[in-house]
Amino acid sequence: MQSNKRHGGTWTTLLVLVMVAALFSIRYGAVNISIGEMVSGLNKYFTHPESMSLNERIFMDIRLPRALLCLVVGASLAVGGALMQALFRNPIVEPGLVGTSSGAAFGSALYFVLGATFKFNAGEWTLPIAACAGAVFSTFLVFVLSQSRDTGKSSIVSLLLTGIAINALFMSGVGFLSYIARDPQARSITFWGLGTLSGANWHSVIIVGISTVVCLIIALRYSKQLNALMIGEEEAQFLGVRIKRLKFNVLLVNVVMIAVATAFVGIISFVGLIVPHFIRMLNGSDNRLLIRHSALLGAILLSAADFTARMLLRPAELPIGIVTSAVGVPVFIILLRRKNYFF
Repeated sequence: MQSNKRHGGTWTTLLVLVMVAALFSIRYGAVNISIGEMVSGLNKYFTHPESMSLNERIFMDIRLPRALLCLVVGASLAVGGALMQALFRNPIVEPGLVGTSSGAAFGSALYFVLGATFKFNAGEWTLPIAACAGAVFSTFLVFVLSQSRDTGKSSIVSLLLTGIAINALFMSGVGFLSYIARDPQARSITFWGLGTLSGANWHSVIIVGISTVVCLIIALRYSKQLNALMIGEEEAQFLGVRIKRLKFNVLLVNVVMIAVATAFVGIISFVGLIVPHFIRMLNGSDNRLLIRHSALLGAILLSAADFTARMLLRPAELPIGIVTSAVGVPVFIILLRRKNYFF
């Protein structure tokens, strides 16, 4: 009973912090927006959109979709990290380890450099399509190459090592494309690779939101099996867990979440790596709670990072990946030292 109260308290606290983080993200920026302007903006948007003031339009067309996109992307990255760490039974695994992020970076770089040559143009969806295709291809390559010739199965270790190799391969491809690119193209590759939410709109919110919610529901269905996997593959098989199917399904959920999120905002590091650590410190390693709470804390952390990125140099803004890395590296090292993973 006491444990349930503690978990319920954690859930409530995180939910309140999500709303507070979203409110701050919407309210403050290059232009501050009052609560009254938010309320009137919502009302006029559905009744008399032609009468909206400048601040109300900024709220509805820029701040609100950006805040919502930030929440769902943060949730996707954190849940992806929790799934990968549970699947690999390794606390220093991040969601892009199986090639998803590097593949997305390569797909976007390929579009920036060669998109005009091949006349590939799908409007505002061109870059997300290219990045998502690269992410799916690279992860599929990892899964295929990690399979054993004799058994046709892929072990956790082979997936891990193959993912590291494919990541290096695709990042070298990104480096080559950056080298041959003209200056504007190279700047676009660099800026996208550092992550940005400046292109947020209602279309991206809807797509990433649907992807996040659906994948989160599916991930929760596998939480008990991931708990069984924590004691070892053979032991999990004795408990009725179909290991190969579990690996494939969890990887598929991770790929869809991370590929869709990365396709719209670029590469954002450390969220999926450190968020599950904080949740384990609060509530332990039960994946039924870890996945839910990671989604909320990931949304909070990315919202705080986006708020910082916009406020430090306003009216300009930093790429959000710089903020998450600058904060994530020291925090992660402190966590490692406390848990004695390798010190």
